[in-house]
Amino acid sequence: MMYRIIADAAMVLHFAFLAYLAVGGFVAWRWRRTIGAHLAVAAWSVISILSGVECPLTVLENWARRRAGMNGLSPGGFIDNYIEGVVYPGEYTNVARLGVAVLVLFSYVGYVLRRQ
Repeated sequence: MMYRIIADAAMVLHFAFLAYLAVGGFVAWRWRRTIGAHLAVAAWSVISILSGVECPLTVLENWARRRAGMNGLSPGGFIDNYIEGVVYPGEYTNVARLGVAVLVLFSYVGYVLRRQ
């Protein structure tokens, strides 16, 4: 039971991470000190996509799921398992990535303009 809770907690944290990636730049418009955290999240996301390095939350969830007697995530990890094909069709992955990148860049432009 405890491993299932750990797996579920990792999944929830992963969703929160992705939500913060999408809107964290806008959060920084109000709470300026959060921009460093968002820059770290954005940097990790870019590194993960470009290098293919597996997210520690995915590793944690897979470990806990297997300990709980469940199947691990699909080879594509968290995104392939919970988002791709559910939130958007798999063939639109690059469009979704571009959309998030544009959203983040827009939030950063707004952040800079609001600081002046």
